[in-house]
Parts: sequence; C-alpha cells; structure tokens
Amino acid sequence: VAIGLSLVCSIIVSSAAIVLKPVQVRNEELFRQQIILDVAGLMEPGADINALFDAIETRTVDLETGDYADDGDPNVVETIPDDLDVAGIGQRPRYVPVYLVKDGDNLEQIILPVYGKGLWSTMLGYLSLAPDGNTVKGLRFYAHAETPGLGDQIDKEPWRALWVGKKIYGDGDEPQIRVVRGLVPAGAPNPEHLIDGMSGATLTGNGVNGLVQYWTGPDAFGPYLKNFREAG
Repeated sequence: VAIGLSLVCSIIVSSAAIVLKPVQVRNEELFRQQIILDVAGLMEPGADINALFDAIETRTVDLETGDYADDGDPNVVETIPDDLDVAGIGQRPRYVPVYLVKDGDNLEQIILPVYGKGLWSTMLGYLSLAPDGNTVKGLRFYAHAETPGLGDQIDKEPWRALWVGKKIYGDGDEPQIRVVRGLVPAGAPNPEHLIDGMSGATLTGNGVNGLVQYWTGPDAFGPYLKNFREAG
C-alpha cells in the first residue's frame, strides 16, 4: 500500500510539474517585463503588461563589437578573466538583449540587463540610461537574497532615487560611478558619479559597484554605449 501510494503521488506531482511548466515560464516572462517597465517608469497599476511592453523594442547586442546582432546565438558563453571580473560572475554570454524605449522614432531610454555577486547571492536587475548612453534614468533589481533591513535597501525607493541623473562616465571610457561608504561628503569632487552607501550593507554596496561598473565597462556594454556618447 505504501509503495502504491508513493507511486501514485509521484505520478501526480510529476504530471502537475509538466503541465504547469508553461504557465510558470509565462509568469516569469511577465514578471521580467513588469520590472523592465518599472525601471523605465512606464508601469501602471492594473495595466496590461503586454500592451505596455509593445512600446519597448528588444534588440540583441554583440558585446565584442558593441553592434547589434539580432541573429546572435544566446547560448554562446565566454569566460571572464579574473582581473576583469569585478562583478564576480565568472562568465557571460556574448550576445545580450537590450531594451529600447521609443516615442515614435525617438529613443528615450536604453535598458540594460545587469547582474553580479552581492553578499549572499547573485543580484539581478536592469539599468536604464538616457539616449546619451551616460545619464542614469533608473536602477531596479528583481532577484537577490541580500539581508532584510540592510542590503535589501537596494529595493527601496529612496535609495533607488539617488541614482537618477547620475553619470556613468567622465572624460574617458572607464565607468566612474560608484556607491561610497556612508554619505557623499559635501563638496566631494565629481559628485555626479557618487551615490550614498547603505548603512550596515557595505558589501552589498560593493556588489552593486562591481556589477554596474562591469556591465558598463569595456568588457561588456561599454563599446555599445560609446556609440551613443559619440553620437551626442
């Protein structure tokens, strides 16, 4: 009886997992789209996510060249040298999707997927930039396991708002933006690149530094964003 009951329950659980898998995949896709809309400032309570997402154009970027490669194989993965891996991710795909928010033919925002090692887990999110390829419009994380009450401040609106209007680059191609320890001092040089740290969450802040600097750096989206900066 015990063996028979176990067999029947196993079949039920396995069948449910198979039947519900497409629903789970679809829900994950809707959640991802919702976060992209949120970081773009387009999310509206109760709105149709699919309809709102129609305003966003998805393209694929070849990180080696910084050019679009919409036929690129997303399964091509490259190892990151240790001295360049400031995000602590070990490897990355060569071809990565980006999301362009447009009003007609006018580009309004460039949304980049970003991720990197935090204190306890990999933090996954999206970084939104203005069409100049330099000015931050928003930063939003959708998955992480940072400490509640400390590192999870990355989800809080007051800290997220500190990023808006900040500049990624200075005069060169290396990212200058960073989260400082404590508050940005009054009169600090180049405050346009500095974001207040989170009390009690220095390592989470370091993780955010690493992932933003890696993904906007020359080994990732740097060549792609340079195209926008050079175009003015």
